[in-house]
Amino acid sequence: MPRLLVTGGAGFIGSAVVRRLIEATEHEVLVVDALTYAGNLDSLAPVTASDRYAFARVDIADERAIEATVAAFAPDVVMHLAAESHVDRSIDGPGAFVRANVVGTFMLLQACLKYWRTLPEERRAAFRFHHVSTDEVFGSLGETGAFDETTAYDPRSPYSASKAASDHFVRAWHETYGLPTLVTNCSNNYGPYHFPEKLIPLTILNALEGKPLPVYGRGENVRDWLYVEDHAEALIRVAETGRSGETYCIGGNSERRNIDVVRAICTILDRIAPDPAIGPRERLITFVADRPGHDQRYAIDASKIAGELDWRPRHSFEEGLEKTVRWYLDNRAWWERVRSGVYRGERLGVAV
Repeated sequence: MPRLLVTGGAGFIGSAVVRRLIEATEHEVLVVDALTYAGNLDSLAPVTASDRYAFARVDIADERAIEATVAAFAPDVVMHLAAESHVDRSIDGPGAFVRANVVGTFMLLQACLKYWRTLPEERRAAFRFHHVSTDEVFGSLGETGAFDETTAYDPRSPYSASKAASDHFVRAWHETYGLPTLVTNCSNNYGPYHFPEKLIPLTILNALEGKPLPVYGRGENVRDWLYVEDHAEALIRVAETGRSGETYCIGGNSERRNIDVVRAICTILDRIAPDPAIGPRERLITFVADRPGHDQRYAIDASKIAGELDWRPRHSFEEGLEKTVRWYLDNRAWWERVRSGVYRGERLGVAV
């Protein structure tokens, strides 16, 4: 039975991967997470009763702790999703992103390399280190074109710079030391269990509560949106069948302007959760000063993963967005616990 170690498994994308692994495969899974502000064990509640699930609270930047954890679990695959991921927070405090995303990835690579060298030949050949990254490392697109696996790197924020650095470290450990690695670069994720500092969950919760819906600039920035459960399926497909040393871009084929995303959420909530005290929720839209260095457009050409690994997103944006809104309506206890803690919807990343 394959053994998968998933770093950042209590985060948004990581928990989706773990839930999918436990529910749809026979793999044994160890979640490794430092439980920083966005790590939430509530997101793993659906699978914690499984005897194939285990959890270790470990900081991947702690050299001794992560080395011991990898050696003790003896994984066949390491899926590396642990990262600081919010651009606005990276503007306010870039040092945390360098530590988690660059130093943490380096420490994890070293631990895995040391462990991998101890394996017998057959297990060495089958081992994979799967590094999960972002399309933001590629910079910003104009009105046409799309990122693919050959796109040059051009990061514009502290967050994307830290992820670009970690991507390069992973490829270097493959080329220099022979460690079997995989890299994936995804577009913007959305869906259940999303920490409410990002656009879609923040808009949903503010709209439910009749609060202003902040939109940067005029809302003209374009993102390709990928439903998180589709992404989890793609990541598992890559980990299981991807070719060592390869990169795969993963997208949702769903480009939308930010303002159109916010308006779509308002329309859904007005239909399924009308509130006469609030009225039409589009009235809550408030344009605010743009994010410093805000990339204009992202888009992903996912033809490589479709052609080589037969993966395509199953959800349209409209279907995924409605499922997401309904999840937040049905899971108030989850997000109320989040909002009672370290984050209450305040603006981050103004760089003043």
